[in-house]
Amino acid sequence: MADNGKFVLVADTGDIARAAELRRVKMLATLVLAGCVVVLIIAKAMERVHPGFGFLAAFAEAATIGGLADWYAVVALFRRPLGLPIPHTAIIQQNQHRIADKLGEFIEVHFLSPAPVDAKLREVDFASFISDWLTDPKKSSDLARFVLRLLPEALAAAETSGLKSYFTRRIVTQLQSVDLAPLAAGTLRGFIAEGRHKGMLDDLLQAIHDSINKPETLELIREKIRNELPTLLKFYRADKFLLKRVAASATSFFEEVRSDPQHPFRGEVDRILLTLPDKLANDKTYADRIDGLKRDLLARPELAALTRDIWANVKAFIDRSASGESNVLQHHLANVFLEAGRQLAADSEMRAEINGGIVAVLCSFIADQKSGVSRFIADQVKSWDMKQLINLIEINIGKDLQYIRFNGALIGGLAGVALHTAEVVIKTL
Repeated sequence: MADNGKFVLVADTGDIARAAELRRVKMLATLVLAGCVVVLIIAKAMERVHPGFGFLAAFAEAATIGGLADWYAVVALFRRPLGLPIPHTAIIQQNQHRIADKLGEFIEVHFLSPAPVDAKLREVDFASFISDWLTDPKKSSDLARFVLRLLPEALAAAETSGLKSYFTRRIVTQLQSVDLAPLAAGTLRGFIAEGRHKGMLDDLLQAIHDSINKPETLELIREKIRNELPTLLKFYRADKFLLKRVAASATSFFEEVRSDPQHPFRGEVDRILLTLPDKLANDKTYADRIDGLKRDLLARPELAALTRDIWANVKAFIDRSASGESNVLQHHLANVFLEAGRQLAADSEMRAEINGGIVAVLCSFIADQKSGVSRFIADQVKSWDMKQLINLIEINIGKDLQYIRFNGALIGGLAGVALHTAEVVIKTL
């Protein structure tokens, strides 16, 4: 934690236990050193009594020197021995900034280099984690609720920032750039190839038949005939006679066409429709007409009003869903997330693509930010309270360092015995 701008390290329960063990080992190493001094004094005093005490004195003397030297080395690593300003002591404290810079550089070069980062990231199956997360009904529902809470703010931001008008213009521009003639020609070819135009013709004939036989339609036709007839024929009610003949002829014709799949009229309609796709695709006149119709349609104020109404309705629906008045959208969103998770779990190729994409993005991000990470680590180490840090390091590795003192005393003592033996041998020659 931070304390007055310095990063303070707090020991946990395990560190407290290790500190107690460290004190025990330190005391034992000090007792060994003191024991070597006592043995040295006794052996030196008894050396005249028996030559064997000379070997013991040599061992104790060398062990004392070795123990003192290793005590100095261990203490000098962390602090100044006996508080004296001896050069090249308190090594960690004196080199805090250099250690911090080198540590950051080491992590940047060896841990955050592209090869190990890429290898480590490829060990992680991000897509499986995503699919497992999404297939959990509760998590999908929570995600849907979270998305719904954000949607009203996103829509409001889109309106105030001009994104709405921008996207509207982009959509209109894209629609204006679409060449409808080939599209219409292809659609019409498929429509005819499937024979769907025949059913449409039957429906059209039935609609015309029903319309003609409506009383109001018959009255309009009769009125039209009366206006065109001479006055004499009007007197003899010829309009009624002609109306009946026209209606009967039309009805008979429509019935013949509808009941006869091979009727010549159907063949004529097929011929006209079959030539229309080629005209749409190849005749510039038709293409220009369709393009003009498209421009006129997109320029209609009714289309803009319809767009505004759709936007307002969608926004109102999302606001109601976000406020909890309706849970329909949240339910559908949760189902979408669940289904996406199931499909992702079943599609190994998609998971591989997602993992590859995530790895590429993360590698690029780490490559761009690793210098910042290096500086962050170095700055953090520089901000540590070194006294507490040294105490913490000593607690965790100090026990092993204390065994260096034991080893120093033992190896020093053995070396002293060896040298004393050599001295005795030389004197006897």
